[in-house]
Order: sequence, then C-alpha cells, then structure tokens
Amino acid sequence: MLRENQRRFRFDWLTIILFLLLVSFGYLNILSASHVGEITSYFDTSQLYGKHLIFLGLTFVLIILILSFEAKFYERFASIIYVIAILALVGLFIFGKDVNGARSWYGIGSMTIQPSEFAKFATALAVAKYISDMQTNMQTLKDQLKVVAIIFTPAILILLQNDAGSTIVYLAFFFVFYREGLQQIYLVVALSLIAITVLALKFGVLIASLVALLALLARYFLRKKKRASILQYLLVLGICVGFSYGIKAFYEHGLKAHQQNRISLWLRLEKDPAKLELMKKREAYNLIQSEQAISSGGLTGKGFLQGTRTTGKFVPEQHTDYIFSTVGEEWGFLGSVFVVLLFLTLIIRILYLAESQKSQFSRVYGYGVASIFFVHFTINTGMVMGLIPTVGIPLPFFSYGGSGLWGFTILLFIFVKLDSNKINEW
Repeated sequence: MLRENQRRFRFDWLTIILFLLLVSFGYLNILSASHVGEITSYFDTSQLYGKHLIFLGLTFVLIILILSFEAKFYERFASIIYVIAILALVGLFIFGKDVNGARSWYGIGSMTIQPSEFAKFATALAVAKYISDMQTNMQTLKDQLKVVAIIFTPAILILLQNDAGSTIVYLAFFFVFYREGLQQIYLVVALSLIAITVLALKFGVLIASLVALLALLARYFLRKKKRASILQYLLVLGICVGFSYGIKAFYEHGLKAHQQNRISLWLRLEKDPAKLELMKKREAYNLIQSEQAISSGGLTGKGFLQGTRTTGKFVPEQHTDYIFSTVGEEWGFLGSVFVVLLFLTLIIRILYLAESQKSQFSRVYGYGVASIFFVHFTINTGMVMGLIPTVGIPLPFFSYGGSGLWGFTILLFIFVKLDSNKINEW
C-alpha cells in the first residue's frame, strides 16, 4: 500500500517548481502592468491583478483534478477530447463573442472563455494518439496527410476567427514529426520556403529566383551521386519561381493593410519617410513603446512597481501580449535573463522526460508540449523585442487571462501525470 502511494505521488518536482516560479513571477508582472492607483488589496476584483489571482487559485484546483485521473485516461479518451475541442471552435461561429475584431470567445456573464487555448492540449493528445497507434506508419504519405489534417483542422478554424497568432502555434507539431522519423526532406523544404519568402519580399522575385537557381546548381555539382535528372532540377526551380510570385501576390493582395505594414516594418521595406513615420505611429507604436520600456530597465531594472513606462501605461496590452516589456523595465537585463532561463530549463526538462518515456504516446505528447511552449516563448519574446513581426500571442504563465493560464496548465500537467506513470509502463 505504501509503495502504491509512493508511485501515485511520483511526480517530477523540478517541472512543478519551474511552473510555480513562472506563475508567481508572472503574477508579479501582471500586478505591475495592470494596477491603477495605489494597491489597497491584492484581492480587488475590480482590478485585473485581482481577477488573475482568482484564476491562479482555480488553477491549483485544476491541477489536482488533472492529477487525480489515471494516466491511461488521457490516452483512452484523446479522440473524444479532440472532438469536443473542435466542436467548441465550430460553436464560436454561432455563439461566439467578438473581441478586438476576433470571434474567439464565449461570453459567460462578465467572463469570457477562449476555446483555442484549450484546443492546443486537445490537439497534442490527438496527435500523440494517432502517431502511437500500431497501424500508423509516419513514413507513408497517407498517414502523414492524416496527422496533418488533425493539426490543420483546429488551425484553420482559428484562422477563420481572425486569430492568426494562435494559428501559427500549430506549426510547432512539425518538430514532433521530425522526432518521430519524418523524412529530412520535409524540413529542408520548409526552411527553403521560408528563405524564399523572405528573399522575395525583401529583394524581389528575381533575386529570390536567382538564389534558388544557385542553390540548385550547387547541390547538383557538389552531389557525388546525381540521382535526379536536370529536368527534375528545372521542375524544382520552376516551383521556387512560382512560389516567389505567389508570395509576392499574397502579400500585396491577400493580406490586410495592417498585416502588410507589420511585415514591411520588420523587413524594412518601406522607403517613404512620411509613410514610415505614419506606420510607426500606428502599427509600430506598441513595439516602439515596448522596446523603450525594455531598454530603460538597464542591467538591474527600476524595481518592482517602479517602472515609469509600465505604471504610466505607455505600452498598450502590456498585461497580455507585451508582458515581457514589464520584465525588462522593472527587473532589467538580469531579470529578463532569469525568465529566459526558466523557460529554457522547463522546455529542456520536458524534452528530457519525454525521451525517458516507455510509451510512444507519452513521448509524442511530451514533445508536443515542449514544442508548443517553445513556439509561444520564442514568438512572444521575439515580437516584444522587434526580432520578428508583431503577432498576437501570449507568453505562457505570464500573460493575463484565465483561458491561457488554464490551457497551458492542462497542457503541462497532463504530461506530468503521464510521466509519473512511466514506472508502470515497463
């Protein structure tokens, strides 16, 4: 009986400690970014930090509930959980509430619930379930297309709700495929398309096509065994040229004006000083204020609740997507490095635990968890510092919001539960 209880509580406490550090430090920064006037009570529900404290309390109830289920429950009912998540996303088109131009929330009284935050763990479970099936062979095109359909179904539904940021997160699952034996050619093609996209937008279709031609010529002459014919290389070149024209046309006619301007600012495409100044006042305003807040923090920061740009509300949406600018201003470079190390340690720890799993389902799910956290962390911090185009995406455990906090918590603690059961999987 004692041994059984020891197994039941055999959780990875390092992961749990990292989680506690992240949500605690995240709450302090939400408090700084959202408080108005003097703080008289941390439980003031008229303030965002008071509401977030309630979210945190319910989070620990949620953790207990997640850990109370048997580990096999998540594998057995993965498909059902996924279907429920898809139905919740479809229901938004009928019962959803528009917030900032996106129809991504259900209104429940004064509260809102965002199903896309919960669809991530549901998709991770479905992907793990399908890949771990005995009849699935990731080397065959048929099974590759099926698992891509599992990922793209929620992604497309979310995109149709005008939430491009959450859609991008689903690309994280391709890291999982690569670990599970997907051919290297897919990774090469993906990186090549990204390079062609940047070149076509930055330097034009002609330069992008020339670079593609030089790359193909180098591959042809440097490869000892020339398995492909010249005709096949010409076909690939034609695809690259066609893709370049397609990207250029999509940028000019398929994207909305504000989306074009964000990419234009990132790639420094705009040359007209007057239009550039106007763009900086509109699309780049949040970014400029964020960069100024981070740079003003210096090495050690201005101190907790002492950030002048934070308390002055200079950075819009600072308590959500731009929460990392609060870290930079009040905790400085050292505090920012601390947060980065916390996230990297958590991601590396999850990957380490995933590799130690005895079941393929647990391993695939673990890699899905790590990939989702990595994409969220990389895009959010990169966006706030101007390294990548502005995309509306939260920082896990830091950005304000119950749906995001609970979605990430469920995502993580399902894996904590699966990992605790690996001793029984021998």
